[in-house]
Amino acid sequence: MTLPTSHIGKISKFIASNALGTIVDTMVLWVFSHFIFEGYVGEYLVSPLISFECAVFTNFLCSWHFIWRDRSKHYLKSSFGRKYLVYNLSTSATFIFKMFILLLLEHFFGWNVVTCNLIALCLSGSINFAMGEWVIFRKAKGMKANS
Repeated sequence: MTLPTSHIGKISKFIASNALGTIVDTMVLWVFSHFIFEGYVGEYLVSPLISFECAVFTNFLCSWHFIWRDRSKHYLKSSFGRKYLVYNLSTSATFIFKMFILLLLEHFFGWNVVTCNLIALCLSGSINFAMGEWVIFRKAKGMKANS
């Protein structure tokens, strides 16, 4: 089974978008945990939550304007907020799935956290891409097949 060329291009853009999201997440986490919040709750709970949401918003903007631009231009501007909400919920659920897989791999195989995380990221990333392709930014009825 081979992927259509349009999927390969979208997957490449998706990977680049997620790399950007990771950079945003890391930078925001560093700023908030070092300069804004003090103590365990601020550093280990509030800061990561804020940085995660900043990364999700960055990835959504990349999805809307870069990855699925050919589709999002057909949506009404009023659907931006609705699509962002669904995207945010989907990404959050996939994050929980990623953590479950990470912990499951560590439990059964005793592998290093980085190894477990990389495998879990591949699985959760595949789910995130599928959700973007077939649910959040699905083709509108009547769109060309190559979109």
